[in-house]
Amino acid sequence: MVNENPFKSILKTLEKPGGEFGKYYSLPALNDPRIDRLPYSIKILLESAIRNCDEFQVKSNDVEKIIDWENTAPKLVEIPFKPARVLLQDFTGVPAVVDLACMRDAMNNLGGDSNKINPLVPVDLVIDHSVQVDVARSENAVQANMELEFQRNKERFAFLKWGSNAFQNMLVVPPGSGIVHQVNLEYLGRVVFNTNGLLYPDSVVGTDSHTTMIDGLGVAGWGVGGIEAEAAMLGQPMSMVLPGVVGFKLSGKLRDGVTATDLVLTVTQMLRKHGVVGKFVEFYGEGMSELSLADRATIANMSPEYGATMGFFPVDHVTLQYLKLTGRSDETISMIESYLRANRMFVDYSEPQIERMYSSYLALNLEDVEPCISGPKRPHDRVPLREMKADWHACLDNRVGFKGFAIPKESQSKVAEFSFRGTPAQLRHGDVVIAAITSCTNTSNPSVMLGAALVAKKACELGLEVKPWIKTSLAPGSGVVTKYLEKSGLQKYLNQLGFHIVGYGCTTCIGNSGDIDEAVASAITENDLVAAAVLSGNRNFEGRVHPLTRANYLASPPLVVAYALAGTVGIDFETEPIGVGKDGKKIFFRDIWPSNDEVAQVVHSSVLPDMFKATYQAITKGNPMWNQLSVPSGTLYAWDSKSTYIHEPPYFKSMTMSPPGPHGVKDAYCLLNFGDSITTDHISLAGSIHKDSPAARYLMEHGVDRRDFNSYGSRRGNDEVMARGTFANIRLVNKLLGGEVGPKTIHISTGEKLSVFDAAMRCKSEGRDTVILAGAEYGSGSSRDWAAKGPMLLGVKAVIAKSFERIHRSNLVGMGIIPLCFKPGEDAETLGLTGHECYSIDLPSNVSEIRPGQDVTVVTDNGKSFTCTLRFDTEVELAYFDHGGILQYAIRNLIHTNH
Repeated sequence: MVNENPFKSILKTLEKPGGEFGKYYSLPALNDPRIDRLPYSIKILLESAIRNCDEFQVKSNDVEKIIDWENTAPKLVEIPFKPARVLLQDFTGVPAVVDLACMRDAMNNLGGDSNKINPLVPVDLVIDHSVQVDVARSENAVQANMELEFQRNKERFAFLKWGSNAFQNMLVVPPGSGIVHQVNLEYLGRVVFNTNGLLYPDSVVGTDSHTTMIDGLGVAGWGVGGIEAEAAMLGQPMSMVLPGVVGFKLSGKLRDGVTATDLVLTVTQMLRKHGVVGKFVEFYGEGMSELSLADRATIANMSPEYGATMGFFPVDHVTLQYLKLTGRSDETISMIESYLRANRMFVDYSEPQIERMYSSYLALNLEDVEPCISGPKRPHDRVPLREMKADWHACLDNRVGFKGFAIPKESQSKVAEFSFRGTPAQLRHGDVVIAAITSCTNTSNPSVMLGAALVAKKACELGLEVKPWIKTSLAPGSGVVTKYLEKSGLQKYLNQLGFHIVGYGCTTCIGNSGDIDEAVASAITENDLVAAAVLSGNRNFEGRVHPLTRANYLASPPLVVAYALAGTVGIDFETEPIGVGKDGKKIFFRDIWPSNDEVAQVVHSSVLPDMFKATYQAITKGNPMWNQLSVPSGTLYAWDSKSTYIHEPPYFKSMTMSPPGPHGVKDAYCLLNFGDSITTDHISLAGSIHKDSPAARYLMEHGVDRRDFNSYGSRRGNDEVMARGTFANIRLVNKLLGGEVGPKTIHISTGEKLSVFDAAMRCKSEGRDTVILAGAEYGSGSSRDWAAKGPMLLGVKAVIAKSFERIHRSNLVGMGIIPLCFKPGEDAETLGLTGHECYSIDLPSNVSEIRPGQDVTVVTDNGKSFTCTLRFDTEVELAYFDHGGILQYAIRNLIHTNH
């Protein structure tokens, strides 16, 4: 399959004084004037296609599509993309390592060299999703929270530690090191790779939507589903629609007292309004020189909140300065600059700029940005700080919705009296009960972190305090933050206000906020109060931060401190005092807010390159708890049949050297009959395990106490749990049940109503295939790999839908499930299908006789037949189907390559 690269003639040498950096594919050598007008982000896709062109996975025609982006992008053409590396966190890393371990076993069983099963591109796995804020406002919070984290997750951590030793090309960053995206920015991001003397741009796909943070460093990166990430790890191309690019021009500079967080909330609102779903956003203009790299990363981080695939900042002098600050070597930085200049991918604002072509344009003068927060329920509902009190009272009045709580007028001034640790206390609507400096969006930005510390210093000196029942916390995204807070001498003021460091990882922003005090919780629930959380995160959807905080506001770290001091979100900072100082004098917001110059001085004197070097030299050494985890040394994993976290899935049972070939479907029952917009959350749960579910039954049978169920997300390494969690959503609407809501279906031959899992197992035991009927947008939502793995384990052979979400369709293909689309204007209803029929789909047994996108006839046992479009969209996808799935294809490919 591997052919000679047709672009080898443009492989050039990049010289350096006294030698060479290496070879590279030169875009200017193509002598095509269209390339100079391409957005920088599209040039990264172009270079990847040229470098990986083999006329099978990536074709010359794909290269031409990208060069002709101006004309092809509006037509939504598909292109293959091979990223330079893959980024995982622990929730998605566990199932990926399980699959690699299984592939090793399969390779071994087939007589191949199991040690050949390794990621073919670098994989960086950061364990950051497991830390809970169980202990806060305490000097030893970090240690206490980490001990609880290890108690809960010991088995998963040990498995990942085994993987880090067993597989080449895989770096595992231990728990307690930081947040994946901040670690990626400060340490893992290469910007330009030099692999065996070949230079090429860094690009990354990650299994978390905020992977986009790295776009601030000029590295193209975005979030994908687990199967796509695994495919990329194994050297397979990702199929993607060639995106439109919105050009976002920045001018001017931020006014005094305005933070990067205020800017990102403004940009988010503008881009949501413009509509950027599925597009790249590329920032340019003279305002770029006024934006620090950390400010850019803050904007890039929130791409999922404004809906874009990427928010991209091309590499310029600011990027190079940041690389120097974070301890990258002078030699590396010189190579990065030389390569990007040679390939015309470097922006030098001292030179005249070539006018680039964009799909649409936006502009913002940075001087127009004002202090703001976002909420109470969505990241793009921005509220200027000066309007916050009025907006809050409007939210209390408004009917229930994104901006409303419908609290009757007579109840709005209700005061709940309670006792907090023996002291009388009061709570009202809008009172703050959680104030968290959290999330990689902001903790990677020294100006807002040190800004928060300066607010704390001024507040402490004036005698202000935070009420003791407010759960305050500080969760830095890396150890560097602790170093510069200590160096500045300001951490003690944060501690004085209760913002002790609680851990290094994703906390409040993903709902790991821990419990709030029982007395506070009772006061909220008994009085039906709308309590508030203020956090420096990126998501504030209802129920995400904490079940008892109905109002959740995103704010800059210094504003988090200010709202904690005020104790309420219902305050006008311009006219009302934030509190009373030690001499009885009223203290206002302006008295504690630092100027931009004050912040800049502290940043300059406290944030030093040695801090980054010291932090990241130690990072892979781990901490005592990680280092004490004993793991087996073998390269094949010793599966423990008793484990309810890590279990060997049956993907490769009875696998042979020969591909099984395409499979049709014969007399299959319909397992489920759906309408439109079935999401991956309907298909595969990530949250809590319901006490009456098949998964709960399985766990109890295996001796797991109900309080130790944990979540589906934490048990993604166990196929037995995840198969039982497939179609277990209590909000499922299945037409076979005539409109009844719940995770049940009908077993067709007996008419019994069973859980979906039990019905599927009954069909499997009878040797009966199953299919799913669905409406439009099947598989929308998060790109969850278990939404394809789960149905495969239930015995589903085909999904017949009006349309598929792009990533979910490719995930089904990856698991060997046939995706079929009804013809336009047709669906199960118009064709008179009830789901009580048997379905047969005839496909040729030789894959060479099948074409991508061909017509296929589906026949039912009651004489009906209809034509569908076969949604294998490329030759590569047909190859996966021939092999029974993407993982099987990769194993056989490796065996053949090595022979």
